[in-house]
Amino acid sequence: MSQTPEERIQELGHTLPSPPAAVGSYIPVTQFGNTIVTSGQLPFIGTELMFKGKIGEHLHEDDGSNAACLCLLNALAQIKSITGELSKINKVIRLEGYVHSAPGFDRQPYILNAASQLLTDVLGDKGKHTRVALGISEMPLNAAVQIALWVEVSP
Repeated sequence: MSQTPEERIQELGHTLPSPPAAVGSYIPVTQFGNTIVTSGQLPFIGTELMFKGKIGEHLHEDDGSNAACLCLLNALAQIKSITGELSKINKVIRLEGYVHSAPGFDRQPYILNAASQLLTDVLGDKGKHTRVALGISEMPLNAAVQIALWVEVSP
């Protein structure tokens, strides 16, 4: 019997957290039809925001990659809060990644590769996705990275 996505997350040394609460006047995840979309997820562990500051100034690229993985795990937790289990994901449609970047920093795709790789490590071919990788000058709560995820799920 094959592993569940939750088991693969643990095997890879990660923990699927409880879905973080919204930090503003919005909902953290929504479903329409067979599509689930998360709001932008920040690198929270519990209620503590990890990795604050700009990549290439206050933080190293490795910090950005670690922040991206935390954001992704929080996005998966949001999706699980609707589906009950991650095995209901048929396909990851799109990963939107925003990297809090110092002036001149242009390695946003490399920061987000960690999250993209984690998706395929957890979901196999279902985790392959389109992606947006943007550098921005300011981020909510001074977070290093923010990720939103679009997935197709089975009914």
